[in-house]
Amino acid sequence: MLRHVVFFKFKPEVTATERQDFLAMLRGLPAKIPEIVSSEVGEDIMGTPRSYHLALISTFADRDALDVYAKHPEHQPVLARAREICEAIAAVDFLTADERR
Repeated sequence: MLRHVVFFKFKPEVTATERQDFLAMLRGLPAKIPEIVSSEVGEDIMGTPRSYHLALISTFADRDALDVYAKHPEHQPVLARAREICEAIAAVDFLTADERR
């Protein structure tokens, strides 16, 4: 299995409503993209200077499934919106322990 972890830091002017709308977009992806095995989205509760505002953790069967997701037409509007409302986005993609053996 492959984990796809993304952190989002919103621009200061992004409203609470815009944040919630974006959160809903992320939460809606598993119903639209069958390659997503599982997905969790959460808002930061610490609020420290190093904190990002939101994290997405998705699981895929393999690299090919992640590639399909990345190019999927339902994913494209989410990417576009993230670029509009975020000042920083960071990602890590890694194989689970079972896959590394």
